[in-house]
Amino acid sequence: MKREFLLNILFLLTANLLIKPFYLFGIDRTVQNTVPEGDYGLYFTLFNFTFLFQIINDFGIQYYNNRNIAQHRHLLGKYFPNILVLKGLLSVAYLALLLIFGLWAGYTQAYFGMVLLIGANQVLTGLLLFLRSNISGLGRYRLDSLLSITDRLLLIIICGALLWGGLLPGPFRIEWFIWAQTAALGSTVLLAMAILRRHLPVVRLRLHWPFLWMLLRDSAPFALSIFLMSAYYRLDGVMLERLLPNGAVEAGIYASAYRLYEASNMIGYLFASLLLPIFSRMLKAGEPVSGLAQLGFQLIFTGALSLFAGVLFYPTEIMEALYESGSAYSGRILRYLIGSFVAVAGTYIFGTLLVANNSMKALNGVFAVSLALNLGLNFALIPSLKGEGAALATLATQFFVLSAEVYLAAKLLGLRLGRASFALPLAWFALLLITGRQSVGWADVFWGYRFAGLVSLGGLGGLALAVGSNPGWKRWLRPNKA
Repeated sequence: MKREFLLNILFLLTANLLIKPFYLFGIDRTVQNTVPEGDYGLYFTLFNFTFLFQIINDFGIQYYNNRNIAQHRHLLGKYFPNILVLKGLLSVAYLALLLIFGLWAGYTQAYFGMVLLIGANQVLTGLLLFLRSNISGLGRYRLDSLLSITDRLLLIIICGALLWGGLLPGPFRIEWFIWAQTAALGSTVLLAMAILRRHLPVVRLRLHWPFLWMLLRDSAPFALSIFLMSAYYRLDGVMLERLLPNGAVEAGIYASAYRLYEASNMIGYLFASLLLPIFSRMLKAGEPVSGLAQLGFQLIFTGALSLFAGVLFYPTEIMEALYESGSAYSGRILRYLIGSFVAVAGTYIFGTLLVANNSMKALNGVFAVSLALNLGLNFALIPSLKGEGAALATLATQFFVLSAEVYLAAKLLGLRLGRASFALPLAWFALLLITGRQSVGWADVFWGYRFAGLVSLGGLGGLALAVGSNPGWKRWLRPNKA
């Protein structure tokens, strides 16, 4: 299983690293630099606002379905049409709630078009993730990997034509960016449906209320997790806009650093999306998961620490190079947020393992405490420290979540990670800090080369460290003869 995971995660990372960085730095960054700063800040705020209601849009169906199909693949034909009907009903309720709470939050009618369009994109995203959960649940991991980059590839093509092709009159508008997302997501959904259709019998959509209620009941713990996580992940942007006099501008500055944090989290999500069906099948079969959990953690933890080492030395340079509003201030925000990613990286392993074990009650308790902690810290820090305060709140919250999940994995699953799981990555990080400190003095070498070299050295060395520290790695890297 280690071999299967390693080969698939390398394929997944390669596919995503070829596409998503170009989208982030070539498209998203250009959009933020092209439109007025307040416009992108408003978009960032509204996007986070729509995320707060993901509990209605998804209701935990993606995680529930991924785990369920991975353990019971023969049930795909029974569950798929019923879940599809349920998602349609939930999507209508989700869009209605966006309008109601948008009014309550004080957003004027001028913003309703953007709120609904962003909400529609969230519906399409949720539908795509549901379709992909079936594909990965069937064990088609590489196909799921390709689908994970398709919408971004289409968005690069569409936005590239709009930004540089001169197809539309006047300056680029933030609404065009949102419409481009709609087109890219919609096309990818149709492609995923076509792929999945080959594994399904004739699909008949009908309202079977007892079955729908059963799905809602079984998905409810996963739904609560989504709500709590979305809240403490996304409230910072909303609170910046609400608590500060120049909130939209401040949210825009914060968003510039947050987009890099989100890009880092894409890597963590790739680990989680691959590990959830694998962990689920292993736990159902009674197979030990400690070895795979240790390998996954060391891979992502050393990678996160390598990225953090690079950002520690060049935060201002990164932000000034990427954004017209880049400064030492946004660089400090970036430092705290990438520091948070070090903790988040670990949660993608331990949290996914606990979800696969259906330890949702304990997980939701952790998330509820985390939300209270994040709210309290944001209220205390944002008025005086602004974006830095929000980033510090995120840093503290994510390390609390990681510590709690490691404890729960040990208590509920008897997970025992060797000392090397933490000691070796941290020792490697210390060596990277020494190297980074030395490289700062190489003034005749462009800082971008020094940053890329440090992160690449850390990533490749971390990969060798993670694989080499696993007993018998030469044996399980060899192809199976059976």
